[in-house]
Amino acid sequence: MEEPNFFDKVYEVAKQIPYGRVTSYGAIAKYLGAARSARMVGWAMNNSLAKEVPAHRVVNRVGVLTGKHHFDGTNLMQQLLENEGIEVQDNQIVDFQKFFWDPAKEL
Repeated sequence: MEEPNFFDKVYEVAKQIPYGRVTSYGAIAKYLGAARSARMVGWAMNNSLAKEVPAHRVVNRVGVLTGKHHFDGTNLMQQLLENEGIEVQDNQIVDFQKFFWDPAKEL
């Protein structure tokens, strides 16, 4: 069996983000030992829709929904988060730290 590539490792972490919680591209990158690869994590999220990854739970380091244009519909990412009890205003998660899930501490 071949070694999982970086994107596959990102998807495995993202699949473990609990319902009603969010993390950042950078937190996933840091957890995977590639702290400078937040942008690569973002690219992985862009290609994750067919992999049943909760990509809507991954945002930038201050809680902005930077990946929302990769979802069908104008506000799907926000709607998915709000369905999980996370308030979003002006494309940013309200009280971001309250909902933040850090894979380095949780896994």
